[in-house]
Amino acid sequence: AAQLGNIIYVAGGQDTPAATQAMRKFWALDLSRPEAGWQQLPPWPGPARILAAAAAQDGAFYLFSGAELIQRDGKTTRRFLRDAYRYRPGSGWQRVTDLPRAAVAAPALAFGVSHVFVLGGDDGKDFFRAFELKDRHPGFRRDVLAYHTITNTWAVVDSMPAGYVTTQAVSWQGGIVIPSGEDRPGHRGARVLAGQVVAARGALGGLDYVAILIYFALLLGMGVYFSRRENTTRDFFLAGQRIPWWAAGLSILGTQLSAITFLAAPAKTYAENWVYFLVNMTILAVAPIVVHYYLPFFRRLQITSAYEYLEQRFNVAVRLFGSIAFILFQLGRIGIVLFLPAIALAATTGINVYVAILAMGLLSTLYTVLGGMEAVIWTDVSQVFILIGGALLSLVIILLDIDGGLGAMLSTGLAEGKFHMFNWTWDWTTDAVWVVVVGNIFANLIPYTSDQAVVQRYLTTPSEKQAAKAIWTNAVLTLPVTVLFFALGTALYVFYQNHPAQLDPTIQTDAILPLFIVQELPRGLGGLVVAGIFAASMSSLDSSLNSISAVVITDGYRRFARRVREATALRLARWLTFIFGVIGTAIAVAMAASGVKSLLDLFREILGLFGGSLAGLFMLGIFTRRANGRGALIGAFASAAVLYFVKAHTDIHFFLYAFVGIGTCVGVGYLASFFFTEPRSELANNYGFDKSE
Repeated sequence: AAQLGNIIYVAGGQDTPAATQAMRKFWALDLSRPEAGWQQLPPWPGPARILAAAAAQDGAFYLFSGAELIQRDGKTTRRFLRDAYRYRPGSGWQRVTDLPRAAVAAPALAFGVSHVFVLGGDDGKDFFRAFELKDRHPGFRRDVLAYHTITNTWAVVDSMPAGYVTTQAVSWQGGIVIPSGEDRPGHRGARVLAGQVVAARGALGGLDYVAILIYFALLLGMGVYFSRRENTTRDFFLAGQRIPWWAAGLSILGTQLSAITFLAAPAKTYAENWVYFLVNMTILAVAPIVVHYYLPFFRRLQITSAYEYLEQRFNVAVRLFGSIAFILFQLGRIGIVLFLPAIALAATTGINVYVAILAMGLLSTLYTVLGGMEAVIWTDVSQVFILIGGALLSLVIILLDIDGGLGAMLSTGLAEGKFHMFNWTWDWTTDAVWVVVVGNIFANLIPYTSDQAVVQRYLTTPSEKQAAKAIWTNAVLTLPVTVLFFALGTALYVFYQNHPAQLDPTIQTDAILPLFIVQELPRGLGGLVVAGIFAASMSSLDSSLNSISAVVITDGYRRFARRVREATALRLARWLTFIFGVIGTAIAVAMAASGVKSLLDLFREILGLFGGSLAGLFMLGIFTRRANGRGALIGAFASAAVLYFVKAHTDIHFFLYAFVGIGTCVGVGYLASFFFTEPRSELANNYGFDKSE
């Protein structure tokens, strides 16, 4: 038996002690509806059995080993089994890899996010000699088997001081306890066994830290270099519009590819498949929309903040709504972008989590304060090369470590469905093809049309034509970068399938790449890849800091101050960048110290309700004449309310949230505008720029 969520599952057994046959029955009891009683479900496809081991892990019920009751010479005896099965609610039974040996009556325990330990058990070796051996029986197996639910592999990971059967293993104070049990046939021992799972993490060497420090020094040097060119707020926020298109495009790519992506994308394909590949491919569909419809407004209005457009098109209230929503969301994002990679690095490399957070947060803040947007963009360019280079290096080394190399990775991946990409169904609660494509076209419209951190890049190039090239550079590069990250995840799957004993049960799945780095990469090279993880975090962080400062100065200070001196505005911009950098770093430190991650995730989720609202406001302004300020605000708040209801009370897949949010804002905002009379702005009369203008 094992409990999965609210449901207890029971498999097999005997209906009486003297039964001559085992039961091949599978029951379930929903503890949230106990009055419904036990339900009998379809059984596993293997033989009936008694004394099997069971555990619930990774959303499934697992059934391991056991003994089949058979008749031999007129007597009932046992056939020891090694087969194993997985039951996933909604999908049914599937056979998984057999155990290395039988483990009858063994205690089993789920541990971490993807391991099951089967501790000892009876392998049947001395079962038929039990009467002969009596007190001289050597006892049961002492080795610990570890099953990994992702790679579907077994490994012998340790040995216990004694082997107990017909008892339970329980988690206690972070460890495992086996309270007594049968230590040989017919005899129960009094010992209580307790053990701790020791992390299999490695540690970075001196060369690794040298590589990281050299990289950090180069970033700081770039900030100092560009600080001499930041003489006005236009220089500080828009780099004096001196950025070439290719650098702006790489900066957009770096801003969107955070360390969370660097860790999570390979982890996703390592654990599952390539269904999410189309998520990034939808950027290719969004790029022409941005270039032809949004970019002309942002470039030709000579704005610094994207939300200046909202006032010119609607009113100051809509502008402030957009600005405040952006600032709050970015502060939450900074904490997450710093905290999650630091946790993954700390779990695998031994780097102190606070040191990692402070290093990334304060260094990014410092070079952004010094060099402004120009430093941000050029450090982003270097960080993209480090990011991609680190991923490519890891992939090459993995392929060299796999017997058969690339061919083995491809054949294993194809055989086990790791390259599965399309779910052909109309079910909107799953990641069906149409859900992935439609949902992410709208999801990508949010950052590329309403996020100041991205829009600001459009304004740093010398011309609109170069800005368009930057957008296309990001879109086109997204394809090979996505292939690289996803292939890296599949390669990690094949590698650890070949080396299951090197897996660490204590880590989260998202830390699988850092685990490989410290275990397998040569000294110095591991430091470069860790620098890539730092780079991915900082390329998102520096963008957020400069953009928040730009919004506060442009939509707040310049908008409402009576007299604005350029020197004062520039000095204030630097101080604001520093202050917001300290605040974001402090948020990440607080998350690490007090476990407020869940609260901050809730904070980001609430603010995320307004992401569709922001994109909807820009869509209302650019594609309609009739929409006005009050109607647009009503649409924005209606969008948040509808999206909150959809998330709380429906099973619709989260990929469609952006579609719901943007659609509601545009629909409600447009209709609500008919109930209010406002002077139509010049932008409303010229909502579609003539290409000749």
